[in-house]
Amino acid sequence: MPTDVPTHQLNDGTLLPAIGFGTYPLRGDEAVSAITSALEVGYRLLDTAVNYGNEGEVGEAVRRSGIARDEILVCSKLPGRHHGYDDAIASVHASLQRLGLEHLDLHLIHWPNPSVNRYVEAWRALVDLREQGLVRSIGVSNFTEAHLTRIIAETGVTPSVNQIELHPYFPQVEMRAVNERLGVQTESWSPLGKRQAPFAEPPVAQAAQRHGVEPGQVILRWQVQLGSVPVPKSATPERQRQNLDVFTFALSDEEMAAITALGRPDGRLFGGDPDVHEED
Repeated sequence: MPTDVPTHQLNDGTLLPAIGFGTYPLRGDEAVSAITSALEVGYRLLDTAVNYGNEGEVGEAVRRSGIARDEILVCSKLPGRHHGYDDAIASVHASLQRLGLEHLDLHLIHWPNPSVNRYVEAWRALVDLREQGLVRSIGVSNFTEAHLTRIIAETGVTPSVNQIELHPYFPQVEMRAVNERLGVQTESWSPLGKRQAPFAEPPVAQAAQRHGVEPGQVILRWQVQLGSVPVPKSATPERQRQNLDVFTFALSDEEMAAITALGRPDGRLFGGDPDVHEED
């Protein structure tokens, strides 16, 4: 792992890079090329999912990179339609087959799908797969405090990671505090805010000017200083390098607070409330 990328130690002892590479919605040759480039630039955490439809491309990029397998952490996610215990077991085996890998470094339940009410079954499956060595670390995505406390209470196993929507318009102050209290590492999906990225907002633009960096770097540095692990996506090598280069400057407490203050009640990108959102 590049020495200039810090790591977080998860509650199971795994070291997770402080920034990863998101692969959605990359597919086909573009995906293989972009992911291979990301590995060459220095990323060592790759984030995919069954529903991204690109696990095969991720595996191919890992092989093409020439980088030792034990230096790369591959994360995938279990879709809603596979929440039954047996379905979850089969799903992870299928992910490994598509990836062409012998193990996953991190596997998450993508969404809790509470109306289906089988996420505890899915969690038990991941616990068993970890015991078998097919998955090194297990976690969740888009889980609320209620979802987390339930699976912990019913299985005695705390997720290592909770990947949630987190960007300046939706800073997730309360959920980050819950994760920290429970010993769960927060990861951020859509860390820049996608099409709504607040690059022109004064707290971001002014900080970029002061530090001589790009607005996107300011937002990713804000993520890093919050203690979250952002997983930005870019198909452009130059932007990939830029997004990774956030460890040579630091934001002040005032700058951090001003960016967090951009948060708003309707800040979600598409209304993905984990209490009601259902993923296939």
